[in-house]
Amino acid sequence: MSGDVKNNAARNRYELTVGDATAVVEYEKRDGAIVFTHTEVPESMAGQGVGSALARGALEDARSSGQKVVPVCPFVAKYIQRHPEYQDLVVAEGGPST
Repeated sequence: MSGDVKNNAARNRYELTVGDATAVVEYEKRDGAIVFTHTEVPESMAGQGVGSALARGALEDARSSGQKVVPVCPFVAKYIQRHPEYQDLVVAEGGPST
């Protein structure tokens, strides 16, 4: 699996394109946090690690931009559970207190 995860801010989603198929993780910005709401991987990309690569890329982007995340999407939440190195990015829904 090759490809780069890109933040398509105009569509509020991270994208990973391989060939002519694109997987996405949708998000909303709330209270200074990125709220991951839905992940979709086309059937043609299933079983190739695309969803995990997409989640990792989105979380790395959040880290590099200093943002916290709220994993409402079950796939992203499960990914974070399996990869504790991203636990420090998680805040309760509603975002960080300021």
